Amino acid sequence: MSCRFIAAAAFMLATAAHAAAPQVHTQAPGWYRTMLGRFEITALSDGTHTFPLDTVMTGVTPAAVDAALANNDLHRPVQGSINAFLVNTGTQLVLIDAGAGALYGACCGKLLANLRAAGYRPEQVDVVLLTHLHKDHVGGVLADGKPAFPNAVVRAAGADADYWLSRDQRAAAPAFLASFFDSAAASLAPYTAAGRFQPFAPGAALVPGIRAVAEPGHTPGHSGYLVEDGGQALLVWGDVVHVAAVQLDQVQATVKYDSSAPDARATRAGLLERAAREHLLVGAAHVAFPGLGHVRREGAGFAWLPLNYEGDPADPH
Repeated sequence: MSCRFIAAAAFMLATAAHAAAPQVHTQAPGWYRTMLGRFEITALSDGTHTFPLDTVMTGVTPAAVDAALANNDLHRPVQGSINAFLVNTGTQLVLIDAGAGALYGACCGKLLANLRAAGYRPEQVDVVLLTHLHKDHVGGVLADGKPAFPNAVVRAAGADADYWLSRDQRAAAPAFLASFFDSAAASLAPYTAAGRFQPFAPGAALVPGIRAVAEPGHTPGHSGYLVEDGGQALLVWGDVVHVAAVQLDQVQATVKYDSSAPDARATRAGLLERAAREHLLVGAAHVAFPGLGHVRREGAGFAWLPLNYEGDPADPH
């Protein structure tokens, strides 16, 4: 047997072994960190799920949706992120939104694992601020029937609590919303029983450096949170935008889950203008993870500018 044959056989064996390595089919832990003044901001992924454009998007033609997707090199079905944001002020640990928990199935409910991967523990969270009480924002406050954040106070706008925790409102609402009422009540029940669910008034200052911003339309009390320190500002805006490729191009596009489509449309237009004008950093619940970026005016619509990746966010450069 020649040396050339032996070498060729060895090469083929090595190549075959590497080619047979199984594909992994997972992503890295879903967290991303940046600084806002002295505040540490950690984006947390709860997972992604297919957003049902055909049945949910309203106020826009299918052709306009397809054109907006194509302009962003996307096509149906579109995966949507579920993001939350952890703010460490140095004195308090504040979680803004909590993901879906077990309510969306295997796709999601990854927030607690990602919070731990990011170096924190659920029991360290002092306050949970909810932008609204839809199941993909409130579901994660519960884990295996118990409070996921055992030492936290949970807060949401009083108008949202009055609506989603009301049996009368549930009876009068469209049938497709019934499970949203049930999920909100069940998720908040242990916090309510312990006196740790505390609704707030519009525009309330909630902790030093964080105040509520009224964003009506998606739900009756839908709220964003303006986080400010050191002359820098982050607006965590919740569900102002569901599908960025569509709604930044077609600002009038709404979703059937909006409690008031006209109000949701006006809120979106106003906040996009403000974010672009003031160069606000935005934390978006449903823009591709980590959902942190800026908004720029582009023609009749807007463009999303993702935050530049930084290996050491605390480095002052």
